[in-house]
Amino acid sequence: MSAIAISDSQAAARGRWAVAAMFLVNGFIIGSWAPQIPLMLPRHSITEFTLGLLILAFGLGAVTAMVWTGRLINHYGSRTVTCTFAIIASFGLAAIVLSPSIALAAIALFFTGACGGSMDVAMNANAVEVERRLDKAIMSASHGFWSLGGFIGGGIGGPVIQRLGAEGHALFASAASLLIVLIAMQYLISEPVHHEDSGPKPKYEWPKAPIVYILGLMALFCMVPEGAVLDWAALYLSKELGSSLSVSGLAFAFFAGTMAIMRFAGDGVRNRFGAVATMRWSAFIAAAGILAGGLAPTDWFAIAAFAVAGLGIANTVPIAFSAAGNLAGFSAGAAISVVTMMGYSGILIAPSAIGFVAEHIGFRITYVVLAGALVAVGLAASQVASADRAKSDSAA
Repeated sequence: MSAIAISDSQAAARGRWAVAAMFLVNGFIIGSWAPQIPLMLPRHSITEFTLGLLILAFGLGAVTAMVWTGRLINHYGSRTVTCTFAIIASFGLAAIVLSPSIALAAIALFFTGACGGSMDVAMNANAVEVERRLDKAIMSASHGFWSLGGFIGGGIGGPVIQRLGAEGHALFASAASLLIVLIAMQYLISEPVHHEDSGPKPKYEWPKAPIVYILGLMALFCMVPEGAVLDWAALYLSKELGSSLSVSGLAFAFFAGTMAIMRFAGDGVRNRFGAVATMRWSAFIAAAGILAGGLAPTDWFAIAAFAVAGLGIANTVPIAFSAAGNLAGFSAGAAISVVTMMGYSGILIAPSAIGFVAEHIGFRITYVVLAGALVAVGLAASQVASADRAKSDSAA
């Protein structure tokens, strides 16, 4: 019995790093795509408007796939679904860059987004299972590896493109992603999958309980401000605070940096203070940072404020995902599928919706309103209590 327990513990420990590698690859693919975006304009002789539609196709593919990934996880398990879509997604960047026409590039973007979105849901479900096995939180650190992967992909993308060209970079990124996936997939853990031996299989349905959608709204209210900083902070600093081009880009850089650091520290904070308290204070800190950024008198004040916001926002979404995966009476795959889809809709909607609103009322008021959304998340923090259920179940 002891040997079996030790073996299970070791498997869970290896599974933790294996799922972290999957998060890293997912972020690396997104980060590697970023420096390729401007090159799409001359390659296909398209305008910025058309490029925007292509980027939208990527997001639509991701959100569309998230709708039905829960069903696949219920039937095949998070390990199988993660591995399958991780392998396919590894070829995504090469397919996009090597597409000979704009139509094929659009198709490649949609399906790459779909594979990445399905992989995202499945690897979050797998991380929830690891938390149960290890009896401690690992979700925030997993998302930290996603941020690290995005940083690596975006950071080395430019130099690699200069040395190998766009096509060489795409092939390099795809090969590196595939190699990591093939190594990590051997150590991912599997959760029990229930198959019906006889009779008709029940029709798959989304969870009907309001708590699932409340968690989805909380994820949405956290990811819209994240998208607002990602897509519009630089323009806000340059347009309304008179910042130079070199300084305005630091807003998101500092935001992303503090967010990555806090995600690696977040599990320790959550293990010590609990999911509810961590969510509440994280949301309030994020709200204070976004509010200060919107009211900032100078560009450097805004940069510092957005860095504080990154500290707060870092762990809100991982906790929401963990809470969804540990809801009693629900399949982890189904609940996480809903919450992930609703949350990532914020990233999809934010670029266009926030730009339209800011054009009419300005970025300052927009950020103030978004701070209010984060306050609402803090007030609703008790809804994530299920994130600690795995630990209480293990103790019982």
